[in-house]
Amino acid sequence: MKTPFVTKAKAEEIIKDFPTPFHLYDEKGIRENARRMNQAFSWNKGFKEYFAVKATPNPTILKILKEEGCGTDCSSLTELMMSEKLGFSGDEIMFSSNDTPAEEFILAKKLGATINLDDFTHIEFLEKTAGIPDKICCRFNPGGTFSISNTIMDNPGDAKYGMTKDQLIEAYSILRDKGVKRFGMHAFLASNTVTNDYYPTLAKLLFEVAVEIKEKTGVKLDFINLSGGVGVPYAPDKEPNDILAIGEGVRKVYEEVLVPAGMGDVAIYTELGRFMLAPYGHLITTAIHEKHTHKEYIGVDACAVNLMRPAMYGAYHHITVLGKENEPCDHKYDVTGSLCENNDKFAIDRMLPEIEKGDILAIHDTGAHGFAMGYNYNGKLKSAEILLREDGSYKLIRRAETPEDYFATINDFWDVEL
Repeated sequence: MKTPFVTKAKAEEIIKDFPTPFHLYDEKGIRENARRMNQAFSWNKGFKEYFAVKATPNPTILKILKEEGCGTDCSSLTELMMSEKLGFSGDEIMFSSNDTPAEEFILAKKLGATINLDDFTHIEFLEKTAGIPDKICCRFNPGGTFSISNTIMDNPGDAKYGMTKDQLIEAYSILRDKGVKRFGMHAFLASNTVTNDYYPTLAKLLFEVAVEIKEKTGVKLDFINLSGGVGVPYAPDKEPNDILAIGEGVRKVYEEVLVPAGMGDVAIYTELGRFMLAPYGHLITTAIHEKHTHKEYIGVDACAVNLMRPAMYGAYHHITVLGKENEPCDHKYDVTGSLCENNDKFAIDRMLPEIEKGDILAIHDTGAHGFAMGYNYNGKLKSAEILLREDGSYKLIRRAETPEDYFATINDFWDVEL
């Protein structure tokens, strides 16, 4: 079973100051996980985790990760701006984007960020808009399907990201001739894998390509970015990834492939979001209605605006009824939000303890791609974000939106004449 990091008593204490719904983050868990990550790859002198800002774009969270030695992986202008504001610069920022507007390349180059080119044609575009920097990264897409032990994990051939191998090799030759001094390679081939074999399998593929690039172009890569893809077990009966075992697996193929090729000084980078943050966030919501028709429904004060994944993907998120952790799960419910969409459900036919109006529910694993994917459909407002500190105190790190926020971008809304 999944155990929430917050008790009913603590949740009630927080709710007195900040009404539900809100996203709650566990500082202790975040820091401990970042330290495990760094420990797992401590064998690699240049290792760095670049946290995927898109997963949890909150300055307080990014500051915590910065203190733990992480950089940022940005994919937009505002993520670059947030990183700059927090003091990230130069080699602390990876800029991995696609269909990139000129202004984003310009800011990335100004900050000294490592630009990760998604497409061969972007070489010319970057040169015309921002100029070619001294260091650069290229994104690789091998095409076809990506398998581990004959199990298909994902289908890179259908992904819009990255270059073919031939394009990649030509890109390094062109960039070399344009004066680039430091090179990297990046690839993302599968999402939310819950297997210790993903990174080692991906790493071996990339390491072999890196050796081929050196042989054909003379370009020796300075770093290889394994990107994201290491996931978390959303369901309670699944075993989590062992990051120490994953790091050891990557080390073995590093010594098998890169070291004999004279590339034993290549730095390893990662860009994890889900693994770094998902388990350390809960969406805290209150049961406000019950409905007895063809099914049994519990209506809560959160909705898909606060957590889109169940509605968008049919994704499973475990639910704990705080204070009833030890009661039998002998009631079957659909747990629903208030959007005018039938897919606005956090759970369907979920066995839970009997829920009464006023009960507090903790929806698990919302620390990544939870608040970040929020929107304003139906005129709903985004919730607050709160940090549960290591000492048990709590801090508001983003206030809830107000109607004034919602209307702020409408010119002269309050003075409109009909």
